[in-house]
Amino acid sequence: MTDTHANACHNPDNIPLPSLTDATLMLKERIATLTLDRHDVRNALTGTALVDDIIAVTEWINRCEAVSVLVITGAGSTFSAGGNVKDMAERSGDFAGDVAEVADRYRQGIQRMPLALEAVEVPVIAAVNGAAIGAGFDLANMADMRIASSRAKFGETFLNLGIIPGDGGAWLMQRQIGYQRAFELTLSGRVIDADEAREYGIVLEVADPEALMDAAMTHARRIAAQPPKATRLTKRLMKQAGSMELKPFLDLCAVFQGMCHNEPEHLEAVNAMLDKMARR
Repeated sequence: MTDTHANACHNPDNIPLPSLTDATLMLKERIATLTLDRHDVRNALTGTALVDDIIAVTEWINRCEAVSVLVITGAGSTFSAGGNVKDMAERSGDFAGDVAEVADRYRQGIQRMPLALEAVEVPVIAAVNGAAIGAGFDLANMADMRIASSRAKFGETFLNLGIIPGDGGAWLMQRQIGYQRAFELTLSGRVIDADEAREYGIVLEVADPEALMDAAMTHARRIAAQPPKATRLTKRLMKQAGSMELKPFLDLCAVFQGMCHNEPEHLEAVNAMLDKMARR
Protein backbone atom coordinates (compact mmCIF):
# COMPACT_ATOMS: atom_id res chain seq x y z
CA MET A 1 0.00 0.00 0.00
CA THR A 2 1.71 3.17 -1.19
CA ASP A 3 1.02 6.15 1.04
CA THR A 4 -1.49 8.51 -0.59
CA HIS A 5 0.54 11.54 0.44
CA ALA A 6 3.65 10.22 -1.32
CA ASN A 7 2.41 10.89 -4.84
CA ALA A 8 2.09 14.60 -4.02
CA CYS A 9 5.70 14.85 -2.86
CA HIS A 10 8.23 16.70 -4.97
CA ASN A 11 10.03 14.24 -7.23
CA PRO A 12 12.07 16.20 -9.80
CA ASP A 13 13.20 13.01 -11.52
CA ASN A 14 9.57 12.10 -12.28
CA ILE A 15 10.30 8.53 -11.30
CA PRO A 16 7.05 6.89 -10.12
CA LEU A 17 7.00 5.71 -6.54
CA PRO A 18 6.93 1.92 -6.23
CA SER A 19 3.60 0.23 -5.68
CA LEU A 20 3.78 -1.45 -2.28
CA THR A 21 1.61 -4.18 -0.79
CA ASP A 22 2.34 -4.36 2.95
CA ALA A 23 4.15 -1.09 3.64
CA THR A 24 3.62 2.63 3.20
CA LEU A 25 6.08 5.09 1.70
CA MET A 26 6.30 8.86 1.99
CA LEU A 27 8.82 11.24 0.45
CA LYS A 28 9.26 14.66 2.03
CA GLU A 29 12.25 17.02 2.15
CA ARG A 30 14.48 14.40 0.46
CA ILE A 31 13.66 11.87 3.20
CA ALA A 32 11.88 8.65 2.23
CA THR A 33 10.03 7.07 5.16
CA LEU A 34 9.14 3.40 4.78
CA THR A 35 6.69 2.05 7.36
CA LEU A 36 6.24 -1.70 7.70
CA ASP A 37 2.45 -1.96 7.91
CA ARG A 38 1.56 -5.54 8.82
CA HIS A 39 1.06 -4.99 12.51
CA ASP A 40 -1.59 -7.76 12.41
CA VAL A 41 1.33 -10.23 12.21
CA ARG A 42 3.80 -8.03 14.11
CA ASN A 43 5.42 -6.98 10.83
CA ALA A 44 6.73 -10.48 10.17
CA LEU A 45 9.13 -10.64 7.23
CA THR A 46 8.02 -14.10 6.08
CA GLY A 47 4.48 -14.85 4.98
CA THR A 48 4.04 -11.20 3.95
CA ALA A 49 5.16 -8.98 1.09
CA LEU A 50 7.40 -6.84 3.32
CA VAL A 51 10.69 -8.16 1.90
CA ASP A 52 9.49 -7.44 -1.64
CA ASP A 53 8.37 -3.96 -0.55
CA ILE A 54 11.73 -3.19 1.05
CA ILE A 55 13.58 -4.32 -2.07
CA ALA A 56 11.28 -2.29 -4.33
CA VAL A 57 11.97 0.83 -2.29
CA THR A 58 15.75 0.38 -2.34
CA GLU A 59 15.73 -0.10 -6.12
CA TRP A 60 13.55 2.99 -6.53
CA ILE A 61 15.87 5.07 -4.32
CA ASN A 62 18.90 4.09 -6.40
CA ARG A 63 17.13 5.48 -9.48
CA CYS A 64 15.72 8.59 -7.82
CA GLU A 65 18.08 11.42 -6.94
CA ALA A 66 15.26 13.17 -5.07
CA VAL A 67 16.02 10.93 -2.06
CA SER A 68 18.94 11.54 0.31
CA VAL A 69 17.94 9.43 3.33
CA LEU A 70 15.79 6.35 3.96
CA VAL A 71 14.07 5.93 7.34
CA ILE A 72 12.56 2.52 8.13
CA THR A 73 10.08 2.05 10.98
CA GLY A 74 7.17 -0.18 11.93
CA ALA A 75 3.47 0.43 12.38
CA GLY A 76 1.86 -0.70 15.62
CA SER A 77 3.79 -1.86 18.67
CA THR A 78 6.44 -3.93 16.86
CA PHE A 79 9.30 -3.02 14.54
CA SER A 80 9.43 -6.58 13.19
CA ALA A 81 9.01 -10.01 14.74
CA GLY A 82 11.15 -11.57 11.98
CA GLY A 83 10.00 -14.99 10.78
CA ASN A 84 6.45 -16.26 11.15
CA VAL A 85 6.71 -18.88 13.92
CA LYS A 86 3.33 -20.43 13.06
CA ASP A 87 4.58 -21.18 9.55
CA MET A 88 7.70 -22.75 11.08
CA ALA A 89 5.57 -25.01 13.28
CA GLU A 90 3.48 -26.09 10.29
CA ARG A 91 6.48 -26.42 7.94
CA SER A 92 4.54 -24.24 5.51
CA GLY A 93 5.21 -21.15 3.40
CA ASP A 94 8.87 -20.17 3.39
CA PHE A 95 9.73 -23.14 5.62
CA ALA A 96 8.22 -25.99 3.61
CA GLY A 97 10.16 -28.65 1.73
CA ASP A 98 13.43 -30.54 1.92
CA VAL A 99 16.87 -29.03 2.53
CA ALA A 100 17.38 -27.91 -1.07
CA GLU A 101 13.90 -26.38 -1.31
CA VAL A 102 14.23 -24.44 1.93
CA ALA A 103 17.73 -23.24 0.99
CA ASP A 104 16.53 -22.03 -2.40
CA ARG A 105 13.56 -20.28 -0.82
CA TYR A 106 15.91 -18.42 1.54
CA ARG A 107 18.12 -17.35 -1.38
CA GLN A 108 15.15 -16.21 -3.46
CA GLY A 109 13.34 -14.73 -0.46
CA ILE A 110 14.62 -13.07 2.69
CA GLN A 111 18.32 -13.18 1.70
CA ARG A 112 17.60 -10.66 -1.05
CA MET A 113 16.87 -8.09 1.69
CA PRO A 114 20.38 -7.70 3.16
CA LEU A 115 21.84 -7.57 -0.36
CA ALA A 116 19.39 -4.84 -1.35
CA LEU A 117 20.03 -2.77 1.78
CA GLU A 118 23.78 -3.23 1.43
CA ALA A 119 23.50 -1.80 -2.10
CA VAL A 120 21.18 1.13 -1.35
CA GLU A 121 23.03 4.34 -2.14
CA VAL A 122 21.68 6.62 0.58
CA PRO A 123 22.10 6.49 4.36
CA VAL A 124 19.52 4.29 6.10
CA ILE A 125 18.15 5.03 9.58
CA ALA A 126 16.11 2.43 11.46
CA ALA A 127 13.59 4.04 13.83
CA VAL A 128 12.96 1.01 16.03
CA ASN A 129 9.54 1.59 17.56
CA GLY A 130 9.13 -1.75 19.35
CA ALA A 131 10.38 -5.32 19.41
CA ALA A 132 13.00 -6.20 16.78
CA ILE A 133 13.32 -9.95 17.03
CA GLY A 134 15.23 -12.48 14.92
CA ALA A 135 15.22 -11.30 11.32
CA GLY A 136 13.62 -8.07 12.58
CA PHE A 137 16.73 -7.43 14.68
CA ASP A 138 18.84 -8.22 11.64
CA LEU A 139 16.81 -5.77 9.54
CA ALA A 140 17.60 -3.04 12.08
CA ASN A 141 21.29 -3.97 11.84
CA MET A 142 21.15 -3.59 8.06
CA ALA A 143 20.62 0.15 8.59
CA ASP A 144 23.53 2.56 8.97
CA MET A 145 22.09 4.05 12.16
CA ARG A 146 19.51 2.91 14.69
CA ILE A 147 17.36 5.16 16.89
CA ALA A 148 15.25 3.21 19.39
CA SER A 149 12.10 3.84 21.35
CA SER A 150 12.50 3.20 25.05
CA ARG A 151 9.95 0.41 24.46
CA ALA A 152 12.13 -1.35 21.89
CA LYS A 153 13.49 -4.83 22.50
CA PHE A 154 16.21 -6.61 20.54
CA GLY A 155 16.85 -10.33 20.29
CA GLU A 156 18.92 -12.58 18.03
CA THR A 157 16.62 -15.44 18.98
CA PHE A 158 17.13 -17.94 16.16
CA LEU A 159 18.89 -20.55 18.30
CA ASN A 160 15.95 -20.55 20.72
CA LEU A 161 13.95 -22.04 17.84
CA GLY A 162 16.63 -24.50 16.79
CA ILE A 163 17.67 -22.55 13.68
CA ILE A 164 20.52 -20.26 12.67
CA PRO A 165 20.41 -16.60 11.54
CA GLY A 166 19.58 -17.39 7.92
CA ASP A 167 19.43 -13.81 6.69
CA GLY A 168 23.01 -12.79 7.45
CA GLY A 169 22.65 -11.81 11.11
CA ALA A 170 25.87 -13.56 12.16
CA TRP A 171 27.74 -11.45 9.58
CA LEU A 172 25.96 -8.20 10.41
CA MET A 173 26.03 -7.97 14.18
CA GLN A 174 29.70 -8.69 14.78
CA ARG A 175 30.52 -5.83 12.43
CA GLN A 176 28.38 -3.57 14.58
CA ILE A 177 29.55 -4.54 18.07
CA GLY A 178 32.46 -6.97 17.73
CA TYR A 179 32.69 -10.75 17.71
CA GLN A 180 32.55 -11.48 21.45
CA ARG A 181 29.42 -9.46 22.24
CA ALA A 182 27.69 -10.62 19.05
CA PHE A 183 28.60 -14.22 19.90
CA GLU A 184 27.10 -13.92 23.37
CA LEU A 185 23.84 -12.39 22.16
CA THR A 186 23.48 -14.89 19.32
CA LEU A 187 24.34 -18.01 21.30
CA SER A 188 22.30 -17.05 24.37
CA GLY A 189 19.29 -15.92 22.33
CA ARG A 190 18.43 -13.45 25.06
CA VAL A 191 16.34 -10.33 24.48
CA ILE A 192 17.75 -6.98 25.59
CA ASP A 193 16.07 -3.64 26.15
CA ALA A 194 16.85 -0.34 24.44
CA ASP A 195 19.22 0.92 27.14
CA GLU A 196 21.35 -2.23 26.99
CA ALA A 197 21.33 -2.01 23.20
CA ARG A 198 22.65 1.54 23.45
CA GLU A 199 25.32 0.44 25.93
CA TYR A 200 26.52 -2.19 23.42
CA GLY A 201 26.54 0.28 20.53
CA ILE A 202 23.63 -1.37 18.71
CA VAL A 203 21.60 1.82 18.85
CA LEU A 204 22.86 5.39 18.70
CA GLU A 205 20.08 6.99 20.74
CA VAL A 206 17.06 6.04 22.85
CA ALA A 207 13.98 8.27 22.74
CA ASP A 208 10.60 8.32 24.43
CA PRO A 209 8.06 6.50 22.23
CA GLU A 210 6.23 9.68 21.26
CA ALA A 211 9.53 11.37 20.36
CA LEU A 212 11.05 8.51 18.34
CA MET A 213 10.26 9.78 14.85
CA ASP A 214 11.28 13.33 15.78
CA ALA A 215 14.64 11.99 16.96
CA ALA A 216 15.12 9.92 13.80
CA MET A 217 14.06 12.82 11.58
CA THR A 218 16.52 15.17 13.29
CA HIS A 219 19.35 12.92 12.09
CA ALA A 220 17.69 12.40 8.71
CA ARG A 221 17.25 16.14 8.07
CA ARG A 222 20.85 16.84 9.01
CA ILE A 223 22.04 14.31 6.43
CA ALA A 224 19.46 15.38 3.82
CA ALA A 225 20.76 18.96 4.05
CA GLN A 226 24.16 17.84 2.75
CA PRO A 227 25.04 17.94 -0.98
CA PRO A 228 23.16 14.88 -2.28
CA LYS A 229 25.62 13.44 -4.81
CA ALA A 230 28.56 13.72 -2.42
CA THR A 231 26.40 12.10 0.27
CA ARG A 232 25.79 9.04 -1.92
CA LEU A 233 29.48 8.76 -2.76
CA THR A 234 30.41 9.08 0.91
CA LYS A 235 27.99 6.26 1.79
CA ARG A 236 29.68 4.09 -0.86
CA LEU A 237 33.10 4.88 0.59
CA MET A 238 31.98 4.01 4.11
CA LYS A 239 30.68 0.65 2.88
CA GLN A 240 33.83 -0.12 0.88
CA ALA A 241 36.27 0.88 3.63
CA GLY A 242 35.78 -2.27 5.68
CA SER A 243 36.73 -4.65 2.87
CA MET A 244 39.55 -2.79 1.08
CA GLU A 245 43.26 -2.31 1.67
CA LEU A 246 44.35 1.29 2.19
CA LYS A 247 46.06 1.86 -1.19
CA PRO A 248 43.17 0.77 -3.44
CA PHE A 249 40.79 2.56 -1.08
CA LEU A 250 42.73 5.81 -1.51
CA ASP A 251 42.63 5.30 -5.28
CA LEU A 252 38.84 5.02 -5.05
CA CYS A 253 38.75 8.17 -2.90
CA ALA A 254 40.74 10.03 -5.54
CA VAL A 255 38.29 9.12 -8.29
CA PHE A 256 35.26 9.97 -6.17
CA GLN A 257 36.87 13.28 -5.19
CA GLY A 258 37.45 14.12 -8.84
CA MET A 259 33.77 13.48 -9.46
CA CYS A 260 32.80 15.74 -6.55
CA HIS A 261 35.03 18.61 -7.70
CA ASN A 262 33.26 18.59 -11.06
CA GLU A 263 29.73 18.70 -9.63
CA PRO A 264 27.83 22.02 -9.44
CA GLU A 265 26.81 21.21 -5.86
CA HIS A 266 30.47 21.48 -4.82
CA LEU A 267 30.81 25.07 -5.99
CA GLU A 268 27.42 25.91 -4.50
CA ALA A 269 28.56 24.59 -1.13
CA VAL A 270 31.92 26.37 -1.33
CA ASN A 271 30.30 29.69 -2.24
CA ALA A 272 27.79 29.28 0.57
CA MET A 273 30.67 28.72 2.99
CA LEU A 274 32.52 31.80 1.69
CA ASP A 275 29.36 33.91 2.06
CA LYS A 276 28.96 32.67 5.63
CA MET A 277 32.58 33.51 6.45
CA ALA A 278 32.20 36.98 4.95
CA ARG A 279 29.24 37.73 7.21
CA ARG A 280 31.14 36.96 10.39
